[in-house]
Amino acid sequence: MQIARRATAEAIGTFWLVFGGCGSAVIAASIADVGIGLLGVSLAFGLTVLTMAYSLGHVSGCHLNPAVTCGLWAGGRFPAGDIIPYVIAQVIGAIVAAFLLLTIASGSPVFDLATNGLAQNGYGPGSPAGYGLAACFLMEVVLTAGFLVVILGSTDDRAPKGFAPIAIGLALTLIHLVSIPVTNTSVNPARSTGPALFVGGWALQQLWLFWVAPIVGALLAGWVSRALLHAETEPSVVGEASRSAT
Repeated sequence: MQIARRATAEAIGTFWLVFGGCGSAVIAASIADVGIGLLGVSLAFGLTVLTMAYSLGHVSGCHLNPAVTCGLWAGGRFPAGDIIPYVIAQVIGAIVAAFLLLTIASGSPVFDLATNGLAQNGYGPGSPAGYGLAACFLMEVVLTAGFLVVILGSTDDRAPKGFAPIAIGLALTLIHLVSIPVTNTSVNPARSTGPALFVGGWALQQLWLFWVAPIVGALLAGWVSRALLHAETEPSVVGEASRSAT
């Protein structure tokens, strides 16, 4: 079945995003002197999306994110009937990635799940810099909305061809640079679910925010972008802009 093929691609792509992105934070970011730090983790997340978008975008659209799937539906670019299979596949991919990441990280004598975690998201005491619930919720809504604007705009038929994965990957890098100190950056409910399931405790209790806020932001961006991108362009405005540029 076509949907099974596409959902499998989504599971593989989301696995890559969580394993590569969260793995960079858990394994590579904190090594003394040679750790990759916040910039490296941000680049790792962006690179996972960029590489999978070029590899699997032609198969499934490479959403890798329930919020993206919902936002594309709101933007009139994805059928409602395919949302559930995509979301299930994305969550499965994230869970498998978190499990394998935990297995590998546990091979280090200095790793402790309770202390080191799996790059889980959180607010309040769970926020890397102690940001409160309202600030974290707002950050996730705004950044997910911005992410969807980039996705919808760069994949529009009128956008330059072949460059969308670069724009999307760089957008996710920027998002992480801004929000790692606040929420450890979600903008992706599947990415949040995988680590939270294994960390448990407060990470699981706070998981609701990292489903609600990204989906709210994605839906808002989808509806706004649909109005902007699908609106009829006024010929007189386009003509005047063209004459002014020459």
